[in-house]
Amino acid sequence: MTKENNQNKLKQVIDNLLLIDLFLVIFFAIFFIFAIIMQLNGIFIFINFFQIVWNPLVVPMITILITGSLVNGINSWWRRKLLAQEEDI
Repeated sequence: MTKENNQNKLKQVIDNLLLIDLFLVIFFAIFFIFAIIMQLNGIFIFINFFQIVWNPLVVPMITILITGSLVNGINSWWRRKLLAQEEDI
């Protein structure tokens, strides 16, 4: 029971971190749109800031989000496959 409880807590922590990561990616997407609009109006400070944080911050967040989604999908598929095999036995 303790091992299952620890796994559920770990899964919950990972899910929360991925959710925070998702909202940060959405925030930076909205900020990018805002920076483009401001650049069109002649104010370049926002697009310059976005270019500074793109490689060290935004790209890893997007990578973590995509990797986490793929791992979660593969894990769900694998569990369903194992459950179907256990029912056949």
